[in-house]
Amino acid sequence: MDLTCGGTRRRAAKGLAVVAALALTAPLTGTVGQGEFGGATGPDLQLVLRIDSAAMGSVLDRVHSLGGTVERRLDGIEAAVVRLPVAAAGALRSTAGVLGMSENAPVKLQGQTGGYDAGTDPNSMLNVAYATKVNLLWDGVTTGSPVTGAGIDVALIDSGVTPVEGLSGPGKVLNGPDLSFESQNGSTRYLDTFGHGTFMAGIIAGKDADEGTSAYRGMAPDSRVISLKVADARGNTDVSQVIAAIDWVVQHRADPGMNIRVLNLSFGTPSLQAYTLDPLSYAAETAWRKGIVVVVSVGNDGTGTGKLLNPAQDPYVLAVGADDTKGTRTVTDDVIPAFSTRGDGVRNPDLVAPGVSLQGLRVPGSYADVTYGSTAAFDGRFFRGSGTSQAAAVVSGAAALLLQHRPGLTPDQVKALLRAGAKGLPAADQQAQGAGVINVDLAAKTAPTATRQSFPTSTGTGTLDGARGSAKLVKDGVVLSGEKDIMGNAYVTGTRALQEATGTSWVGGLWNGSSWAGSSWAGSSWAGSSWAGGVWASALWR
Repeated sequence: MDLTCGGTRRRAAKGLAVVAALALTAPLTGTVGQGEFGGATGPDLQLVLRIDSAAMGSVLDRVHSLGGTVERRLDGIEAAVVRLPVAAAGALRSTAGVLGMSENAPVKLQGQTGGYDAGTDPNSMLNVAYATKVNLLWDGVTTGSPVTGAGIDVALIDSGVTPVEGLSGPGKVLNGPDLSFESQNGSTRYLDTFGHGTFMAGIIAGKDADEGTSAYRGMAPDSRVISLKVADARGNTDVSQVIAAIDWVVQHRADPGMNIRVLNLSFGTPSLQAYTLDPLSYAAETAWRKGIVVVVSVGNDGTGTGKLLNPAQDPYVLAVGADDTKGTRTVTDDVIPAFSTRGDGVRNPDLVAPGVSLQGLRVPGSYADVTYGSTAAFDGRFFRGSGTSQAAAVVSGAAALLLQHRPGLTPDQVKALLRAGAKGLPAADQQAQGAGVINVDLAAKTAPTATRQSFPTSTGTGTLDGARGSAKLVKDGVVLSGEKDIMGNAYVTGTRALQEATGTSWVGGLWNGSSWAGSSWAGSSWAGSSWAGGVWASALWR
């Protein structure tokens, strides 16, 4: 079993709607009885409990009454690690307020006995490299000298990056501002408490110090990740935070020591307005015009309307769907997984990339790890995940390779090369696959042209609330809606669009009149509803 990034709509505690970036293909709840956790027959179990926040105290009291102990509370994600006699597991499961429980134990691949072997895992990043042909660039076969993404910075607007093995090398990750609700806490600032951003960063640029065949390597292992954290431990963020992050990337893309050429957005909202008006689409399009290849996941609502999420709806950006390789290196048996959004016949995915059961880096103690680790984690340090999030990260890494190989390429040219090099999937949905699945070797061999995209451009003068669609934050019954940002400040889209076009959106540490980054927020509420310690709803990490 693996994680599905945004694949299904789930319900969180208190019935708050969440479109989760990291949701299991099956719930962790169910009947729990003696011996059901990994066949345990010993005197006790170490369990991870997901608990309704209102019932935290009573549930932990129940643990003690059943002869157990509480080893660690994880209040930020409404969970706890407990130890309990095996015979009492069933009684605890039936306790009011217990939303789910799983054994806190590492999960290995079936049949694995002597350490992880990337060569035999059809969905390892090693085999993704073979499937997309990036290994030929790494080895210099295609280009005459090795191309590994060196010198290219990839901005990642997500839930932060934790420096786990594979992302802990010197200079591998550089933190931009933390614009999330967790930025005020020194113990969570910049770090990935959700588990999504680190997964994406690993796919893009991960690199183990070990060079063995099972060493973990992302698509562009020598590129650098510029991390902008906008989402908290539940993946919660607002469109205003994402726009602020995009604006920061654009204004700082060429600062001394910086070379941001790619922006990864494994994120989307169900916008209620055309891309030509939408302020989020406008921000992404502005980044594109400033020379940044903006790679966006199309969404995981494959059985819905088919409409791409925002800002993938903007035809200028590179909209990526997921490909199921079926565990082979050929494309003849590939299909588009059911979750990958198909397009509506007007705006469809540009291309697809591997996005099913991919090997990613695990963040111990993150929301994803605590909630789903017993079924999605393997070999101690990895997670298995599916979604257009992963597919977008694969393409972001591929773009970084092309830009190292040909630094003068424009975003339009990178998009054209990736589409020209893509291989059509004979067994797959034609609309959903776009140009086909990426083949970076063929893209690198293709001669660039001067062709420029000529779609109608966005004005960004629509509404912020229209960009949110139904993806609105809710706390204590207060909905963040209307034309105001998370600080409660008025948001005038026409003024903001002009500032973005002229590179004046950020002035010092101020954006839209407030200080957002680090521990210096000028405001902490909207409509009198305090940020701290609240339960937020709604996120669209894809």
